[in-house]
Amino acid sequence: MPIRRIARAALASYFLNEAAKAFKNTQSQAEEAAPFVEFVSRESGKKVPNDPELVVKAQGALMGGAGAALALGKFPRLSAALLTPTVGANAYMHDAFWAEKDPAARGRKQSNFFRTVAIVGGVLLAAADTAGKPGLAWRASHGVKTSRREAARAAKTARREAKLLAAQAGNALPA
Repeated sequence: MPIRRIARAALASYFLNEAAKAFKNTQSQAEEAAPFVEFVSRESGKKVPNDPELVVKAQGALMGGAGAALALGKFPRLSAALLTPTVGANAYMHDAFWAEKDPAARGRKQSNFFRTVAIVGGVLLAAADTAGKPGLAWRASHGVKTSRREAARAAKTARREAKLLAAQAGNALPA
């Protein structure tokens, strides 16, 4: 459907732009991401790299690859599902308005943060979109209902035929 293609491409444009910014301005984005990366590295029990530049580049690569796939309509649900956590991390790293002291910068970051929240909603819709085809859960429940209906119909038919055969057998016996 053309509207889905247009919507996916429009949604993907955000991620492609963010990916380009991640590679173009790696150093400045790494500075903004450093507190988040340090927190995750410190709080996680596993070995997580404490390299903000690496995280920014990895996030940019993921946004670029999954964004391109979403724009082209290749694995759109998987692409959108992969993009969802990157948007949340991006909002936390770059638009942390709650930590901003300057009112003008705080307002700008707050606006960007809620714009990003709206994009999360779009990505979640894209991840759940089945392109007009029923999802697996619907098909399974619909299949169960259909099977029950057909089984009930077959049982009713079998009872009716058994009664007819019994009546015919009763008529065939000599009295």
